[in-house]
Amino acid sequence: MRANKRDKLTSKGWKVGSAAEFLGLSPEEEALIELRLRLAQGLRARRTRQRMTQAQLAAAIRSSQSRVAKMEAGDPTVSLDLLVRSLLTLGASSTDVGKIIAAR
Repeated sequence: MRANKRDKLTSKGWKVGSAAEFLGLSPEEEALIELRLRLAQGLRARRTRQRMTQAQLAAAIRSSQSRVAKMEAGDPTVSLDLLVRSLLTLGASSTDVGKIIAAR
């Protein structure tokens, strides 16, 4: 958030903080959410770069299109295992997956 917007909000009595503070997340929980979101974004980017539809990816990993949509949205019901397996199905190497995880 821009500093001038933050100052304006706090001067009017609003409390400004992060989503982690609002939800009361531990640093580990926050890191896990960030990891899941990075993998989800990496999956979508790789799939679209290959001009593959969600349905085509779903067929390749023997899942459903709606499950792929949930994976790309970072849905917490999707396992990290499925996210990584899907990336590997799209041709990502372990180094590629590591780069996705390490990205800021």
